[in-house]
Amino acid sequence: MGIGCSCNNNVLMEAKIEVNQDYINNQLNNDNIKEKLISNPSMKEEEIDTTVVDYSEMALKIINQIRKDPKSYSNFIEESIKNIIIENDEVNPSLQKIIYKDQIRVALVRGEPAFIEAAEELRNIKSMEPLEMREENCISLPDNIEDYRNNYYLKKQIKNKSKNNININIFYKENVSAPEISVLLMIVDDRNKTDSGKKRRAILNKDFKYIGITSKFIDDIFISYYTFSKK
Repeated sequence: MGIGCSCNNNVLMEAKIEVNQDYINNQLNNDNIKEKLISNPSMKEEEIDTTVVDYSEMALKIINQIRKDPKSYSNFIEESIKNIIIENDEVNPSLQKIIYKDQIRVALVRGEPAFIEAAEELRNIKSMEPLEMREENCISLPDNIEDYRNNYYLKKQIKNKSKNNININIFYKENVSAPEISVLLMIVDDRNKTDSGKKRRAILNKDFKYIGITSKFIDDIFISYYTFSKK
């Protein structure tokens, strides 16, 4: 269930995400971002579907606004630096970890330098055409988290698209459920030691015309695929 998809020649690793109780409480009163909550077993299936649609539609809206006016978004990136915190590792207190904390907690690799670099890059990018959501680009989501974590599943779906003459240039996974934060962290792209910047380059590639975003929850885990195509 849900709409959309995602891809990239190298499938990116999942980020470690922690959802805090304040975020859960906020979402109960948020008409734009409805979360599927494990603490709310009475939530109906159609409500979960609405959550997923909201994510895809909102994420695309934000992405296209960034493509239209990248310079303005660079200011938002810099303002978001205030949400970066440093914590001692719970297992090994002598080690520190970098966290982006704004409703959802997301582990980062470099932190502030990555945000500054992304903001500077956007200041030097010209406006570009919006991406169009195309159903053919959308990747079917797995029924279990094991398939989602197995890169073979996604690569197989992309191969099947190619057999049907649907060209996918870039694809990747995403697992931050709040669209505003999800897009921000895709633009900064600081959640993996390898492949850093590939999500940003996909979103800001002026040659891409079509996008697919599929998303849903498996139990309390949010999963999403993104794909991008030139034609």
